[in-house]
Amino acid sequence: MKAVDVVAAILLIVGGLNWGLFGGFHFDLVASLLGHFSAVSRVVYVLVGIAALYQIVSWKQMQSRWHTAGTTSGR
Repeated sequence: MKAVDVVAAILLIVGGLNWGLFGGFHFDLVASLLGHFSAVSRVVYVLVGIAALYQIVSWKQMQSRWHTAGTTSGR
């Protein structure tokens, strides 16, 4: 696993947990740790969004490779 994949996974976990806490308890973990609308918390939010976009592109590429591998193996 590439380092960027690990970082993306960690950011997506942080983002998912934050959304879960916010949805369930109206508690923003990132804002409480880093400050409400602080520059650092905004950077974290942006990085989580970039990680999600990166993961979407990665899944599309994997899906394309799986489809290509499936058609060449006679399936």
